[in-house]
Amino acid sequence: MNKQAYPTDLSDAEWAIAEPLIPSAKSGGRKRTTDVREVLNAIFYLLRTGCAWRMLPHDFPNWNTVYTYFRNWRKDGTWQMLNDALRRDVRTQAGREAEPSAAILDSQSVKTTEKGGHVATTLARR
Repeated sequence: MNKQAYPTDLSDAEWAIAEPLIPSAKSGGRKRTTDVREVLNAIFYLLRTGCAWRMLPHDFPNWNTVYTYFRNWRKDGTWQMLNDALRRDVRTQAGREAEPSAAILDSQSVKTTEKGGHVATTLARR
C-alpha cells in the first residue's frame, strides 16, 4: 500500500540536495532503522501546519523519534548547515556571489520607551 503524499513532502530533486547534508548514522551501536527522508517530511509537515509534535499523522515516524532528530540536528548545527548550503545555491543560481559581502543592521527596528521596568508596571496609590 502506497502512502498518500503530503504537499510538504520532499520531491526527489529536493531530497537529492538535502541527503548529502544529513549526518550519517553514528558508528557503533545498532543500525538506523528510521527513514531520514520521512523524518524530514514529518518536520516540514509540522512546520507548515503548526500541529503539535504528538499530533503528527500516523503515517510518519513516531513523533518522539522525529522530535529527537529535530533537536539533535538543532544542537549539532545541521539546520544551520542546510540553510547555509541552500542560501549559497540560491545566490549562485541568481548570478550573485555565494557568500554575502555585507549586512544591514537597523537600530530603529526595536522601539523602547523612556519609562520602563518597575516604574511602568507600578500602580499609583492614593
